Amino acid sequence: MDYKKTLNLPVAKFPMKANLSKREPDQLESWKECCLYDKIRNASKGREMFILHDGPPYANGNIHIGTALNKILKDIIVRSRQMSGFDAVYVPGWDCHGLPIEHNVDKELGSKKKDISQTDFRRLCRSYAEKYVDIQREEFKRLGVMGEWDNPYLTMNYNYESIIARECCKFALDNSLFRSKKPIHWCCSCKTALAEAEIEHHDEPSPSIFVKFPLIDDLGIPALKDKKVNLIIWTTTPWTLPANLAVALHPDFVYAVVETGDDEVFILAKDLVDSCMRIFGISDFSIIAEIDAKKLEHKKCRHPLYNRESLIILAVHVTLDAGTGCVHTAPGHGREDYEIGLLYNLDPYSPVNEKGCFTDDVEFFKGQFVFKANNEIIDKLKETGALVAQESISHSYPHCWRCKKPVIFRATPQWFISMDKTGLREKALDEIDRVEWIPAWGRERIHGMIKNRPDWCVSRQRAWGVPITLFYCEKCESVFINHETVNKISDLFEKHGADVWFEKQAEEFLSQDAVCQKCGHNKFIKETDILDVWFDSGVSHAAVLEERSNLKWPADLYLEGSDQHRGWFHSSLLTAVGTRGRAPYKSVLTHGFVVDAKGRKMSKSIGNVIAPKKVIDRYGAEILRLWVSASDYRDDIRISENILKQLSDSYRRIRNTCRFMLGNLYDYDPKTDRVPYESMPDIDKFALHNLQGLIEKTLKAYEIFEFHVIYHTLHNYCTLDLSAFYLDILKDRLYTSPPQSIERRSAQTVIHTILDSVVRIMAPILSFTAEEVWKFMPDIKEKESSVHLSSLPKANESWKNEKLAQKWEAIIGVRGEVTKALEEARAKKKIGHSLDAVVTISANKELYEELYAYEEDLKTIFIISGASLVKGEKLDKAYKSTDIKGLDILVEPASSDKCERCWIHDSSVGLNTERPTICSRCEKAIGKLNIVD
Repeated sequence: MDYKKTLNLPVAKFPMKANLSKREPDQLESWKECCLYDKIRNASKGREMFILHDGPPYANGNIHIGTALNKILKDIIVRSRQMSGFDAVYVPGWDCHGLPIEHNVDKELGSKKKDISQTDFRRLCRSYAEKYVDIQREEFKRLGVMGEWDNPYLTMNYNYESIIARECCKFALDNSLFRSKKPIHWCCSCKTALAEAEIEHHDEPSPSIFVKFPLIDDLGIPALKDKKVNLIIWTTTPWTLPANLAVALHPDFVYAVVETGDDEVFILAKDLVDSCMRIFGISDFSIIAEIDAKKLEHKKCRHPLYNRESLIILAVHVTLDAGTGCVHTAPGHGREDYEIGLLYNLDPYSPVNEKGCFTDDVEFFKGQFVFKANNEIIDKLKETGALVAQESISHSYPHCWRCKKPVIFRATPQWFISMDKTGLREKALDEIDRVEWIPAWGRERIHGMIKNRPDWCVSRQRAWGVPITLFYCEKCESVFINHETVNKISDLFEKHGADVWFEKQAEEFLSQDAVCQKCGHNKFIKETDILDVWFDSGVSHAAVLEERSNLKWPADLYLEGSDQHRGWFHSSLLTAVGTRGRAPYKSVLTHGFVVDAKGRKMSKSIGNVIAPKKVIDRYGAEILRLWVSASDYRDDIRISENILKQLSDSYRRIRNTCRFMLGNLYDYDPKTDRVPYESMPDIDKFALHNLQGLIEKTLKAYEIFEFHVIYHTLHNYCTLDLSAFYLDILKDRLYTSPPQSIERRSAQTVIHTILDSVVRIMAPILSFTAEEVWKFMPDIKEKESSVHLSSLPKANESWKNEKLAQKWEAIIGVRGEVTKALEEARAKKKIGHSLDAVVTISANKELYEELYAYEEDLKTIFIISGASLVKGEKLDKAYKSTDIKGLDILVEPASSDKCERCWIHDSSVGLNTERPTICSRCEKAIGKLNIVD
């Protein structure tokens, strides 16, 4: 007889090889054909909403690994909340305006740009954005991200542009939007103002110079009579010296009058005298007087380059960290300079044009690019004898996020949203404390940014964006706006988009009786600046959450990278608090950035960039999803070829565990074959107890967004609790027992229960594989057509049994020691397979009593042919456990013959003359099969 045919060997229809890169697209097509997302929405009607509001990526270029991380994280959260009983609608979006798109359209046009109208240029920008929305949409869908892909939100949609204009005008109507000449970050390459969120800091070499500002006024100190008295300033931006209007001192510092020889005197902070003199190379000096800074206020110096005065002022931003304690002040080229200049009525003088070149009124340097002019300015200072010392330093300097070039501070007329006029700053700070920040340090980060930020510069001197829809009086330049005009503009934008602003004249937006409230004039000029794109995305809460009936305001969650505390989280907070008095989100979750195995940022120059498509083509999107879940994303997330290979191996173990369980359910019908809990053997009850721990731990992890806990817990459960223990022990019972026996059906009942829970737990993360497993699972009446229509499992309290678990933990500990003893015997060539061995276990009294109840099962648990238990006896040549006190294990070769069917060495083999090669247990099993030899 072929005894192999009498075994209940697994029937594995579920493929061993995942072949994800080929199988996943088929699954996506299947979901599309069956309208799975619509089915989920219909099944969710009436449930409590959970809304994760999507932060829009730029519609520019293909997605990168960081974008993939972000979208997969969002998908895991949305799917897990959906399976937790919520109605979790996900509306993806795109940021479609702004400089990145403009730049690329510029490149495509080349020299043709000068011949194209602004309206036509904007149409080309729209087409460019549409192209990459479609490209990125398909890339996101390929990742398995589920959402309203046929109805996303685009910041360039007419309705959205209408809402942007309307929200901007709300700030104008309450007078918190104002126009002023203030210094702002300016990119000379991109020729536009930049927001704080559009600034990156990189180390940059700069000249470090010390310059004399000759004192004009008499200080009334006799010792200074007939001496040349100079305030000494320090700067790392020589190019700003032509705009100098003042020298700032700290009101609380004491300033020293230092004689340096040749009838020359320097004034600088007393505490910095020694360090400065070393830099100046002056060793012979003396302090001849000390002056209170307040006595120098309003005194005048002579500018070192021009025949004009510089005022001495007091400012608390002056420090003793570096320099001289005398700060060169150019109100047109620095925020603090500007703010202190207001107190002294200093003009924000900024003689630099949009290209970063000096204007014609700058003597000696007109037309020169500011950074290139540094050396000529230094040479001129040498020529006039004003240069005291010169060095070069490397320090952190602001750069444009787009072109990566250094930026300048430049005072130009710009539109600002006031942080303080209507209390926006304080209201926003209050709202920050009502939001849950995950991780908690996010609160401190955004709080500090809001607390210390300047007014928000929202104007940009570019073409592709939503215009600032305000008007100036042609006669007195007063700003004109009212509710009627706002509504008219909003309606026109809704019908024709923002392009209509550039196609119509000012009077076409205004009522016939519109007159300037200040002077009564009735002719107006349109504003030509566009809005900061951070305002565009910042009002998505109004344009998306409030506009769609299947969403709600505020959102439950915003999730983006940690740089968005100064970006989207920031602008969304200000636009919502400024117009609605509340934050637009209840919780904010941030993730780190993707780095390579060495912790380096992804860089083409380093050659460590890993494209999502490359990973998908080789491993499948499922491995990318597993990578996201395996990482503690709150820190920077590492990725490399080796990491992906390790995750691929982990995936294979999870998949094969599921495959094994499916293979042993081929003849199991849950309706008729389920065994009640009370009839199960203890090991099956223990397996169900462990399953409850898995369920509780993973559900908690989903709730608090700790997906790495789910990955590690699920992986360990499949490899250790199942494959290396429970399923390993179960093989004998599954394969050799009569098919209909309660022992086998009990094992199948537990396997089915475990698999049903495991596949649901992994569905939000391994969404493709979970669906594949689900299709192969036994059908029951309650089984949904897709795992994604089901719910996460719930723990069954009646299956939790801590007392039983303690017993089995002790048995598992002994099993581990038996395995070590078997390995030792195998190394000594005493045995081959573990079933070739019989084992005698000597245990201390307490352990003996734990094991005694399971003595008959020990050989099955340890996967050996025989096990005997003795209490406290000394066993000669036994393996002595170093981990469990009083445990000795004697391994001996089994003396009985080996059963041809179950491979266990048993004394009953050979006793049956009709079937002499099998044991009595197998004989009984075959007898129940009614097989005729």
